[in-house]
Amino acid sequence: MPYKVNEKRRHRIPKARYRVQNWRDYDAALRRRGDLTIWVTAEAIEAWTPASTGQRGRPQLYSAIAVETGLMLRLAFGRPWRQTEGMLASILRLLGMDLPVPDHTTFSRRSADLTVAKAVRTATGPVNVVIDSTGLKVFGAGEWQREKHDGQGRRTWRKLHLAVDPDTGEILASELTTVEDGDASQVGPLLDQISGPIASVTADGAYDGAPVYCIIAERDPAAEVIIPPRSTAVPSDTAETAPTPRDRHLRLIQERGRLGWQKAVNYGRRSLGEVAMMRYKTVVGRRLYARTLPMQKAEAAAACKVINVITRLGMPISQRIT
Repeated sequence: MPYKVNEKRRHRIPKARYRVQNWRDYDAALRRRGDLTIWVTAEAIEAWTPASTGQRGRPQLYSAIAVETGLMLRLAFGRPWRQTEGMLASILRLLGMDLPVPDHTTFSRRSADLTVAKAVRTATGPVNVVIDSTGLKVFGAGEWQREKHDGQGRRTWRKLHLAVDPDTGEILASELTTVEDGDASQVGPLLDQISGPIASVTADGAYDGAPVYCIIAERDPAAEVIIPPRSTAVPSDTAETAPTPRDRHLRLIQERGRLGWQKAVNYGRRSLGEVAMMRYKTVVGRRLYARTLPMQKAEAAAACKVINVITRLGMPISQRIT
């Protein structure tokens, strides 16, 4: 059994139960996720085939928006490139649009250096940010084959770092790295992708440390940092005269305990970041289709855009049952 050694010291926390209050609207939003109705704007039609630049060399036949459209269709419906090519061609044919469709080789090659535009609403004020990371499979045998053949086969992972707005569920920023890159090292790149002011940054204990506090303070001095200090954390040398935000967290934990601190700072909001990761893995999948890191970065960015589009259709409003 897990935590058998520390069983007596662990908190007795009953499993929380929730009830969805807007089930009618959320049920309609779930049905709209499978709607194949597609609108193609005049701007997209005009930008589908890039204009000649007059430079030397063969001009590109397809713009980035055509490649991005195919990539998003592939991730939304979980199809290989060849089937995605046929799907996009059939959609344009049904719409009566005479637009060229990139072949599967072009899709694969052009997605390596594709810059995906984010599908995030413009914030009207400071936003709360929850940062977390999760692993995505790249290639290798499945768990059953690994169990049967004693771990044979090459397997590797990539780490997806997300910055999520807990109020709307949208993914504000994303970074895909190798497993060697630490979680704390991606706080700066994630916050740089957020254009507006930040009200608070919430993360788990893996992000605890003075460098993370400094990065957040440089990005937005007014932002509140909600990161639980490690169990071995000690106050700084200036804790009595000029306490840092981390010192104040330590003092509050000493006064109220860990659970009291979590309630006081609303640390439970961090779980909404894990919900966004669960949504990513449920809709898109737990693995990456691309084989090279640049193509995997573009794939993860497009997948986050797909998740944001789906999130806008409707989200459940849950209330905890006491």
